[in-house]
Amino acid sequence: MYDTGTRGEEPCRCFIGFKPRYHELMEPNGHRRLRRRDHLVQENGDPDLSCSIDELDPWTAWAYKPRTISFLFVGACFLIWASGALDPESNKSGDLVTSVKRGVWAMIAVFLTYCLLQAPSTVLTRPHPAVWRLVHGMAVVYLVALTFLLFQTRDDARQFMKFLHPDLGVELPERSYGADCRIYIPENPSSRFKNVYETLFDEFVLAHILGWWGKAILIRNQPLLWVLSTGFEFMELTFRHMLPNFNECWWDSIILDIFTCNWFGIWAGMHTVRYFDGRTYEWVGISRQPNIIGKVKRTLGQFTPAQWDKDEWHPLLGPWRFIQVLSLCIVFLTVELNTFFLKFCLWIPPRNPVIVYRLILWWLIAIPTIREYNLYLQDRKPVKKVGAFCWLSLAICIIELLICIKFGHGLYPKPMPQWLVVFWLSMGSTLVLFLMIWSWKLQRSYQKKRR
Repeated sequence: MYDTGTRGEEPCRCFIGFKPRYHELMEPNGHRRLRRRDHLVQENGDPDLSCSIDELDPWTAWAYKPRTISFLFVGACFLIWASGALDPESNKSGDLVTSVKRGVWAMIAVFLTYCLLQAPSTVLTRPHPAVWRLVHGMAVVYLVALTFLLFQTRDDARQFMKFLHPDLGVELPERSYGADCRIYIPENPSSRFKNVYETLFDEFVLAHILGWWGKAILIRNQPLLWVLSTGFEFMELTFRHMLPNFNECWWDSIILDIFTCNWFGIWAGMHTVRYFDGRTYEWVGISRQPNIIGKVKRTLGQFTPAQWDKDEWHPLLGPWRFIQVLSLCIVFLTVELNTFFLKFCLWIPPRNPVIVYRLILWWLIAIPTIREYNLYLQDRKPVKKVGAFCWLSLAICIIELLICIKFGHGLYPKPMPQWLVVFWLSMGSTLVLFLMIWSWKLQRSYQKKRR
């Protein structure tokens, strides 16, 4: 990805999204040396430094100049005021719980401020690299909080949730969507299609569509999106004996979910992808815009991608690539399942803002995670590692899953139906056999070519 600046008539080809390729100059003695600008990028490791300050737009250059010491002094002054360090008596509180809560929030604020200023930059730089450094810090805080929750008992964890929202910590009835699967109800004269009407106009239908729109923008591959769509319906069918919320009618699961909400969300998301993919990305700085409308549009454009990357997944490239893409699908489905199991185990109602906060945080984490993972798959180096967001996402997913397993003991009295056990064992055996045959054929073909 590249962004453009405003130095003279030539756009500043500022690097966004990939590690910089250092431009080399040949010295008379035959040795190579890096240009000063590229040397700065190599020293700092920040992609946002690949354009020098002189080449940035004059109106926005201030946002890219480091002011870490200034922020440190401002933060210290704020802590002095908030903690009452100079006047302890004025800030004295007899409530221990209030003091602990204020201290924990202050601790989180200090850590997020450090991440905002000093954490390593990611592959994304729009609207500003500091935004994604802050998201990185929020992901670390969430991971640490989940780890703390994992070491509590189920009852203590449920009561602990009250510190996040006062309505939590109370047992809630779980709604079942499959209690009455009749499409036509003759004994209900007011609305004979009551079940269809209530399901179709449920408030979560819009959230369902928006969710798949967002996934389409992240994945950018229609076959892979349909694998995830049908895969989650299989997950609902598999765990419906554990969660009443998964007990849906056949027409709700197939017609409304897959062929209505999922299809419309994927369709809208892929149209959004094609729109950004077809644009011409020649950015001109705000100061060079001819009028106020142009300046406003350019300012809003800062919140759009600098250049659209085409993600190349290629799951059929080989057995190992197939496993790598399948692993992405498994993590995606696990994160979605964790949402429902966490709600059930920790007594969190669907309309509680904690659920919304978690989904927003996962959305922010997933944006750089998918980019990093796709770059990892496309990297041909023999020794490589995944990015920081990939590592964090997998760690959070694992801790959430462990919480669901630990707090779920004794909550699911019904065993999994025998036919489901046979089905998944057959699917697993078929997958392993398929990969073995595929690998054997490739190895055989490779040996023939060597001969």
